[in-house]
Amino acid sequence: MSYPVHLTLGPLFLPVHLLCEVLAYTLGYRYYQRLRTRTTDPISSEHRLWIFVGCSVGALLGSRLLGLLEHPEVLLHPPGGALYYFTNKTIVGGFLGGLIGVELTKKRLGITASSGDLMVFPLLLGLSIGRLGCHLSGLEDGTYGTATALPWGIDFGDGIPRHPTNLYEILFLGVLALLLWLQERRRPLPNGRRFQLFLAAYLLFRLLAEFIKPTPPLPGLGLTAIQCACVAGLGYYVWVWWRRDRAMAALPLE
Repeated sequence: MSYPVHLTLGPLFLPVHLLCEVLAYTLGYRYYQRLRTRTTDPISSEHRLWIFVGCSVGALLGSRLLGLLEHPEVLLHPPGGALYYFTNKTIVGGFLGGLIGVELTKKRLGITASSGDLMVFPLLLGLSIGRLGCHLSGLEDGTYGTATALPWGIDFGDGIPRHPTNLYEILFLGVLALLLWLQERRRPLPNGRRFQLFLAAYLLFRLLAEFIKPTPPLPGLGLTAIQCACVAGLGYYVWVWWRRDRAMAALPLE
């Protein structure tokens, strides 16, 4: 296989990354709708709509902001001009921005039930399809890994075998989906725990995976902007779980 992969339909050229992105959103949303019809949702349709709005706004802002911080050296002279400020994005920034948007919206609406548990498996499906598009796009996507001598290194078109980090992520997402499914077959998770485990596990994976990507660390920090965001997100969940354990310990024994 040669990269990037080009798909054609007669005289039409189909951009593989865009095609996978559309499939990811479409199939992920259809899967979510199917799960919601089979599950008792404690959140009304109207409130779900507002939560989606809050999530979308937060994800858009977070994704763009973290994407810009990933390469601060080009902010004053962006490649491709002003369009760079609107096209650069990251999944980690989208997740963390979306989390902030959802929590603010739920606080405004007075909702305490988890709104993310139902989204976990659709997100795992959508992420996997999207990452396949990143992989097939090769060097054009900019999410490839560093050079490696390992036998599964892939030449994305520049003659250098590299870590197929997108395939690593797809494998990780599949294993995470299986572990969550097995856990919930054995014992149902408390309200909100499924999403917390999903996002914390994803942030930990990205924190480690960024070490085998060519993105330079931020000056004086030794970590990339994405890794700093992952550390902040993981710190937030450590705080959430610590507060939960303290609250549980304070409950009177029956």
